[in-house]
Amino acid sequence: MAVSTRRGIRVQLVGALAAIAALVASGSASGNQSEARAATSSGHGAVQVLYCGSLQNFMEHDLGPKFSAATGYQYRGVGGGSTELANQIKGKVRQADVFVSASPKVNDSLKGAANGDWVSWYVAFGSAPVVIAYNPHSKFAADLKAKPWYQVITEQGFRLGRTDPKLDPKGELSVQALQQASRISKDPDLLSKVEKSSQVFPEQELDGRLESGQLDAAFFYSNEALEQHVPTVDLGAVKVAAHFTATVVNRAPNSAGATAFVQYLLSDQGRASLAAHDVTLSGPDVVGDKAAVPAPLRTDLTRTAG
Repeated sequence: MAVSTRRGIRVQLVGALAAIAALVASGSASGNQSEARAATSSGHGAVQVLYCGSLQNFMEHDLGPKFSAATGYQYRGVGGGSTELANQIKGKVRQADVFVSASPKVNDSLKGAANGDWVSWYVAFGSAPVVIAYNPHSKFAADLKAKPWYQVITEQGFRLGRTDPKLDPKGELSVQALQQASRISKDPDLLSKVEKSSQVFPEQELDGRLESGQLDAAFFYSNEALEQHVPTVDLGAVKVAAHFTATVVNRAPNSAGATAFVQYLLSDQGRASLAAHDVTLSGPDVVGDKAAVPAPLRTDLTRTAG
């Protein structure tokens, strides 16, 4: 082969290698830019979520960690009675970015100037019926499976647990359940009998007291009973249920993170997790000032209600 030909081939090879190197560098730069964009879009800071205690397992062991992994925001949750948490928001005892309640009515207590104007809207996304959860080792377990529940809870020595209706919607729903049962059983004194003999505890304590045998039974939401692996009896003709809602609190310290959290809650992944935790999905339905809903959320909501 001639020297000039060999030189020509070397020149072509050098050019080809240079071109390949340029392409690799370009690709790396593009990849770095993509990574930079991803890093920029990742959430920063903590999102403080105050939620009804009946969703504790769902929030702390499912949705919260998944939300953080998906968005980069740090999830911080506090569970408790919905009414009690609303009072803490109103009294500025706790700051909240997101408020998740077991009752739409609790949101109304945070609306308007007289209530601090903490809530302008909320979205209803699911429900769970109230049931009687019981300790399988209770001496009344057989009766609960064989007789109407509203008869068994008035038997001598029966220990029934419930929450305070002034602090927790479940406590209020328990009273409504007893009022309905009173009409069905034609026992006008049923509510007063139960109020005298039942024990009132914070929502977070009921499951522990039931499991330890300090209570024979307690009013639970169905999703709580499933999470705690305790047997239940439904209330039959008595129909009362929790209706779960979520909102971004006005003047939230991390409003962007709060919006991202509610978006994730209502996403396909969030709703699949809710269903896996025995929450009956609904809506999502927006109630209140729809114009106040953060813009990113509006496009995610497929159905609204006034």
